[in-house]
Amino acid sequence: MLNREDSEKREYEMLSDCAAKAAESKGRKQAEEKCEFRTDFQRDRDRIIYSKALRRLMHKTQVFLAPEGDHYRTRLTHTLEVAQISRSIARALRLNEDLAEAIAMGHDLGHTPFGHNGETFLNEKHGNGFKHNVQSLRVADVLECSETRQGMNLTEEVRDGILNHTGNKLPFTLEGQIVRISDRIAYINHDIDDALRSGVITNEDLPDDCVDALGETTTERINALIKDLVSSSDGENFISQGEICAFFMNKLRDFMFANVYYNSVVKGNEKLDKVRDLIFSLYDYYIENPQELPAEYTRLADEYGLAEVVKDHIASMTERYAINRYNVVFAGKKGILAL
Repeated sequence: MLNREDSEKREYEMLSDCAAKAAESKGRKQAEEKCEFRTDFQRDRDRIIYSKALRRLMHKTQVFLAPEGDHYRTRLTHTLEVAQISRSIARALRLNEDLAEAIAMGHDLGHTPFGHNGETFLNEKHGNGFKHNVQSLRVADVLECSETRQGMNLTEEVRDGILNHTGNKLPFTLEGQIVRISDRIAYINHDIDDALRSGVITNEDLPDDCVDALGETTTERINALIKDLVSSSDGENFISQGEICAFFMNKLRDFMFANVYYNSVVKGNEKLDKVRDLIFSLYDYYIENPQELPAEYTRLADEYGLAEVVKDHIASMTERYAINRYNVVFAGKKGILAL
């Protein structure tokens, strides 16, 4: 039988000195009895996997608004791809794969419906602003409840990795730094794949020098970027890309912003106007009718304020739920909304 203490001992035997060790975790906000079989990082990963917030990501857009095909990425499939890339890099560098996976699985828990456009519009509407990384940590700390616990009570290493997977501050663990770069590796390449599938771009549109440097296919590019990251970070006390790969990955990112993310086929102005109206209208509606909030948010209003929990509710919505709520409330005044 392999118990938790055995797994913790194996980490010291198998992992790099630079790896985060579960037995040395900075701990949780609320002390808990240890699991008999799982390390603290494994336990965090499992809590996130079983969360309602993670399940909702299957109905949240990655890039395409209301895509008609079956194979476009969602926020959940993006999360799975980030986790896979993060595990591969952590394993190659002899870092803590369990910690990297836990951070990756939790990094987008707070993402809005309708992708980054939903985030932009909620940031405009909510008085204190909105950032999905901050909301992801709020989901983990406050909103995701169980029968016995308010929040997931995750370890500090996972909380830090979730909060700092984007923004100006780097995670304090190498595993968190891996997820930060893996997130970008994943979305640039799978968004290219989706854009090619949709016909918005063709392979011939991709910059020739990027293709020469990183590869012609999604698999080739991801493999090249993983190998470069491992080579550049091996034996170092920080995670970084090589200069050449970083340059061409950022060039591909710029290409995607210019040709896909703002493309009218992907996100026409009419669709964006509808999404903006939906988020603004539902926000105002719940501010004026707080009794219509689900009970789990109503209970938090006294502690955090009504506007904060209205923001929480809208950020948690899947796209189909948001559209259904909008149509229930506003169909008589504004007509049926369809994207």
